Formats: sequence, structure tokens, C-alpha cells
Amino acid sequence: MKPIPYEKILFERLKKDPEEAAGYLNAAYEEGGPKTFLVALKDVIEAYGGMSFAAQKAKLNRVSLYRMLSRAGNPELQSLEKLLQILGLRLMILPLAKRR
Repeated sequence: MKPIPYEKILFERLKKDPEEAAGYLNAAYEEGGPKTFLVALKDVIEAYGGMSFAAQKAKLNRVSLYRMLSRAGNPELQSLEKLLQILGLRLMILPLAKRR
């Protein structure tokens, strides 16, 4: 039996369920910070149709998109919002803890 690459299983799950994609992105950010989040966002984009598809939908340059989603990337908030929107996701801010 030929093994199935984990990316194929991951991408199928991410595309099938937006809740799964949101959880994946949140976990990446919580566990690894912004750099890991960008790599995870790249995974979600690949699952939804790839970088060319995302660049076209978000009206971003494909090469810039690859650069933006690398570990050294530093996307503008507006670009990040465009990418999340085409994935059916949005950015949300939550308090760290209740204030007394």
C-alpha cells in the first residue's frame, strides 16, 4: 500500500471545513507566533486552490504573496485581511484575560 502524503490529508481537511482551517491558523499562531501563522496560512491557501488562485482573487502579485507568507514575511494588515476574506475567514481580537 502506497503511503499518502500528510499534505494531501491536511489540505482536504482544511478545504472541507472552515472551522478546521480557523482552528489550524489559531493553533499555529498560539504555538509559534506570527512566523508560524504565515506558514500555516500558506497551507490553507494551498488547500483552497493555490497561490496563483489566491493572488488573483485578492488582487495581489503572486511573487509578493510567496514572499509575504514566508517565515521572513511581514504582510500588511490590509493584505492579510484580503487573503482571509477569500478563504471565508476573518481576523478577530480577543482579550488575554479578564481585567479586575
